[in-house]
Amino acid sequence: MTETQPIVVAVDGSDAAATAVIWAARAAAARAAAARALPLHIVTVVHIPAFYYSEPYLAESFHEEMKETARARLDSAKVLAKRIADEQGPVEITTEQIEGKVVPTLVDLSNRADTIVLGSRGLGEVKGLLVGSVTLGLASHAHCPVAIVRGRTLDGAPPSDGPVVVGVDGSEASVRAVEVAFAEASARKATLVAVNVWSDVSVQPSLGAVPEDPQWSRIQTGEEVVLAENLAGFQERYPDVVVERVVARDRPVRVLSEYAERAQLIVVGSRGRGGFKGLLLGSTSNALMQTADCPVLIVRPDGEK
Repeated sequence: MTETQPIVVAVDGSDAAATAVIWAARAAAARAAAARALPLHIVTVVHIPAFYYSEPYLAESFHEEMKETARARLDSAKVLAKRIADEQGPVEITTEQIEGKVVPTLVDLSNRADTIVLGSRGLGEVKGLLVGSVTLGLASHAHCPVAIVRGRTLDGAPPSDGPVVVGVDGSEASVRAVEVAFAEASARKATLVAVNVWSDVSVQPSLGAVPEDPQWSRIQTGEEVVLAENLAGFQERYPDVVVERVVARDRPVRVLSEYAERAQLIVVGSRGRGGFKGLLLGSTSNALMQTADCPVLIVRPDGEK
């Protein structure tokens, strides 16, 4: 593999994983077209449950079957990724079969990845779950941005048009999310919608909380300054990116979910300014990865483990 940190996509043979491969291949091809090439590394994790080792012959037979299935899974994913990537330009594609427990293995791999991509729910997940345990575990512990490919599709492919939307609240994770969102919008030649939603409560107009109220007006002005400060510098670094600024008094999840209906990607920090430090994921990022109608990219602050 090249020394450049790759975009890593994890596959398990599910339809959700195939959609994640399409998204990852497009992302790698877009970076290559923008002269910021990143290789695409496709991985699958083979985990043999401990109870199989009580019967050595059974364990060996099962192990070989699992490895053969994994090889076929990787071959299929590579063919799909190459077909998608070749529509935009050549991408270096590698594959790897790794043995171990799925979440710890992928978390370790995230130390050497630019981004890890996976579907919202894998083969072994309960159908009623909105997001699978592997997805949740990786989003909570990964050391690099995690893309959860979910939401609407067209012929099995995630959306490839519409804006990139980023949630901005002035937190450390949000600042890093803005940086990543600018890079994504630039590579995709997409408009960037920067959204600052400054109230997480619903207040009735009868209580005096109306747009004309001086208190709310002052807060609104202050949040516009927060948004401007968070965008400062990045617009100079990415002059090709058209930025639309949105400041709203509403619940962050509700506003960002509405934008997800027409966006190709939502970018959020792992934990906002209102999140408790001990939490691995904030309420907004957790809700969006469960319900958003487009892929969600969760970004941690630099240095956070």
